[in-house]
Amino acid sequence: MDRNLQSGRRLRPVDLARGHGLSTQAVRNYEEAGILPPADRTPHGYRTYTPVHALALRAFLALVPGHGHGTAASIMRAVNQDATEEAFRLIDESHAQLLDDRATLRAVESALRDLKPLAASEAPAAADSFVRLAASDRFIGSLARQLGIRPATLRKWERAGLVSPRRDPQTGYRVYDEAAVRDARLAHQLRRGGYPLERIAPLIAHVREAGGPEPLEATLRDWHARLSARGRALLTGAAALETYVRDGREQQLA
Repeated sequence: MDRNLQSGRRLRPVDLARGHGLSTQAVRNYEEAGILPPADRTPHGYRTYTPVHALALRAFLALVPGHGHGTAASIMRAVNQDATEEAFRLIDESHAQLLDDRATLRAVESALRDLKPLAASEAPAAADSFVRLAASDRFIGSLARQLGIRPATLRKWERAGLVSPRRDPQTGYRVYDEAAVRDARLAHQLRRGGYPLERIAPLIAHVREAGGPEPLEATLRDWHARLSARGRALLTGAAALETYVRDGREQQLA
């Protein structure tokens, strides 16, 4: 066990705040929120903390990058209330969310790879092929047949903002140009992966604003990096929380 824990020495709020870039008021707020265990008071009403509180603060700050402030606070409150099963459930939810986010990224990358031969190839043959495809599949019925879906599905995607066909001024029929066909194919790929419309719409809007999938390559690399950073942060937070649970709670019971 840490020698400071064994010493049982008393700490002031400023002692906890120093080294973490926090104010003493933030430390007091964390205690009031249940993130830190309750502090003892001097006869004059001043808070006195211990190295146990230092471990709790270190654990909380380590949990925040991976879980977010709200979830990290809930985990610490659960631990401090001896509701360890609730703490484990919250931790599991964060890991499940990260796994789901990785699956979403893989689905987006797969869909964008499928789009590239039609939407971005610089080879003349591929470009000519796309022009012919767009010319023959620009109406709702033929595009729906190509994708293997019903026209009603395309209309639903249009209402959700996933696809934006223009209207033929003479007939009023929907006309799916190159960009609309691209959006429909991307939506189809993601829907096949089980993703709801409200999660697909922002992704397609990003592709549409970028003008195609290629400008998103930097975004996808950054997405990978952020997911990896979250994974590492979850490990770091778990290690700090385990130290607090093992050493800090043992000291409290001693």
